[in-house]
Amino acid sequence: MSERRRIAVWVSNDLTFDQRVKKTCETLTSAGWTPVLVGREMPSSVPWKGPWEAHRLRLSATRGPRFYASLQRGLAKWLREHSSEIDAIWCNDLDTLAPAVWHGRLPVVYDSHEYFTEAAGLTGRPLRRAVWLALERWAMRKLPCMITVNESIAAAYRAKYGLDVRVVRNMPRLQPPVEVQGRDAFLDYDVPTDLPIALMQGAYMDRDRGAAEAVAALPGMKGVRLVLVGAGIEWDEARERMGEPQMEGRLHCIPKLPFDELRRLTASADVGLSLDKAGHGNYEMSLPNKLFDFMHARLPMVVTARKEVAAIVREHRLGEVVNEPTPEAIRDAVHAMLSRPRESWRSSLATASEAFHWGVDEPQILKALDTCLKAHLSGSQTA
Repeated sequence: MSERRRIAVWVSNDLTFDQRVKKTCETLTSAGWTPVLVGREMPSSVPWKGPWEAHRLRLSATRGPRFYASLQRGLAKWLREHSSEIDAIWCNDLDTLAPAVWHGRLPVVYDSHEYFTEAAGLTGRPLRRAVWLALERWAMRKLPCMITVNESIAAAYRAKYGLDVRVVRNMPRLQPPVEVQGRDAFLDYDVPTDLPIALMQGAYMDRDRGAAEAVAALPGMKGVRLVLVGAGIEWDEARERMGEPQMEGRLHCIPKLPFDELRRLTASADVGLSLDKAGHGNYEMSLPNKLFDFMHARLPMVVTARKEVAAIVREHRLGEVVNEPTPEAIRDAVHAMLSRPRESWRSSLATASEAFHWGVDEPQILKALDTCLKAHLSGSQTA
């Protein structure tokens, strides 16, 4: 490529913690593209220090329908002002897609990080879900292909829209595991290291992600500390319970961390928890990045029997699978995990890490981009 082309990469967050977007931008850069990131300004946003040009939109609302409406307006306005400076648009999730498709004069790649219209936030809200479904149906008719995070969600989109759907899982890059000294990394966050540590991480610990159940299990998990790293309503509720007598000072809540810091903590824990509940299509078909983060940190795990997650954990013998995250099931599974030396899990975790890393699915990013570029060029010539 004689001249680097510019691709706008749109997200609805503030650009700080999204590792999937970071890796995607690295892949695009290596292929000769210059990413231009567009996200939103939040009260908690820290100054942008990334390697790419970044724009943060100041929106009139922070949540609910007014937020999504202001996001659409903000992205549309940004595109009017910058469309002459870019050659394509990469839309992350359905809430960024409409302005790019409506513009219609640039190639658009759609990367759906979840089964958006089956998300927990739309359960029991038929009107909101109907709006998003209508937008999705309209947009899908105008796309030549899309990307999503696992085969279950890809199959659902193929069946619904007959679309070419490629899979790029939320896996880290292959690199040597972090070298740590026991649990010492937790000392930086005032977590004592005298007991085994069960770690649960998540940028947003919303309802039904299992954090509340993990906290409820803690009184019965004698001799174990529970550390929650992240944010969200159940993280907030857990923080309020830290001082309760039945927690015995063994519950610890750490705000969400940059990836490198979280990676070090993960490698220092004794068991990882991924406890999504059934009840939402998005959770049932989820394949969260924490599964791969645990794997690459050589951290054995307790997971719930969600389709994609359970299949990997069982096949590769990475930990315990519980049908549902009841406090009793979590307690028993954690104790079963800790009854074995952590070193005994290392071989299977290392082997799985060689099979599940960003480089395995990375070619699909460039294939999808090429498909969208060719389709746009063909449509332009036809018009």
